[in-house]
Amino acid sequence: MPGAPVAVDCLVVGAGPAGLAAAIYLRRFHRSVHLVDDGDSRALRIPRSHNYPGFPEGIRGPELLARLRRQLTNVQGDVQAASVSAIEARDGGFVAELRGERVVARTVLLATGVCDNEPELPGVDALRERGLLRQCPICDGYEHSGRSIGVIGRGEHGVREALFIRDFSDDVRYVSDGADLSDEACRRLALQGVRVLPGRARIACPDDGGGVRLVMEAGETHQLDVLYAALGTKPRAHLAAELGARLDDAGNVVVDAHCRTDVEGLYAAGDVVSALDQLAVAAGHAAIAATAIHNALREAR
Repeated sequence: MPGAPVAVDCLVVGAGPAGLAAAIYLRRFHRSVHLVDDGDSRALRIPRSHNYPGFPEGIRGPELLARLRRQLTNVQGDVQAASVSAIEARDGGFVAELRGERVVARTVLLATGVCDNEPELPGVDALRERGLLRQCPICDGYEHSGRSIGVIGRGEHGVREALFIRDFSDDVRYVSDGADLSDEACRRLALQGVRVLPGRARIACPDDGGGVRLVMEAGETHQLDVLYAALGTKPRAHLAAELGARLDDAGNVVVDAHCRTDVEGLYAAGDVVSALDQLAVAAGHAAIAATAIHNALREAR
């Protein structure tokens, strides 16, 4: 028979940078927190980030998460490895269903993040493992300044990313992963010196020199220093949607300046929010959300 429900001040879903930082703040406010994580944080796939403040040598995503978990342990917090199958608003709070367990929470913070869309090409897994497939030019475009950069993109998002990356290098080559580019998109790219490769890519894999070998359908081969995927993301916002929270056109959760959704007691932080997807932003969201939650609970007592 299942035991009595766990009752807490806040259920935090997702132990990426936002969820962990928020749980640390809440524990430091002496709030009871139940932090659950399905083990698939996007940060686990960061080979090394050089633009997170305070780490001049850069930091790997798994190391950052490990440090945050240790910091949470220092304030008597922990992470439960579990997936939340459903959350229901009830009696001025929430009831969440986990693996045969029920959590009753006065508030909920969703820090569920996003999934990166990656090119479905032979060799991509090997590129990712070697840090040659990148997702965020804001994070690490600087490290590839002046290098040969390939961009696999789709639609207007891909074009915008290629134009953004062009600020870091004179050698940017664009490959469309979707429908053919419009004449206007080709003109914009050409005006900024981005070379559009005709056709589709067939293979993207590491080469013998430590870079990327991109093989096109027609057999043409391109040697690159790094490959960026500009294919967008899929927000993990289904729990927010099921609770009736408003999402933007891209599927991200819409929040106010205090990281509150339009559902009473429901907050969201990090990449799942309609904002800039950055580690530093996730930490900022966490601080704002946790403080707002603490203040709301203080006023409700």
